[in-house]
Amino acid sequence: MKPNFEKMTRKELKAYVLAHRDDQEAIDLLMSRRSPDSEAVWYDASLSQAQVEEILKKKIKGEI
Repeated sequence: MKPNFEKMTRKELKAYVLAHRDDQEAIDLLMSRRSPDSEAVWYDASLSQAQVEEILKKKIKGEI
């Protein structure tokens, strides 16, 4: 019997999908929960390594 994917947190569902990579229903639901591209932050590919590291540090600290 499959678990109730709707009641799973995103973290639980991700762990399930990693353990059951052939379960298309779980994969589809996990993908539907991702942030839409309209909410994604796109960065310029010409950023230097130092700029990327600074952005990541701010992101980890929750400043971005």
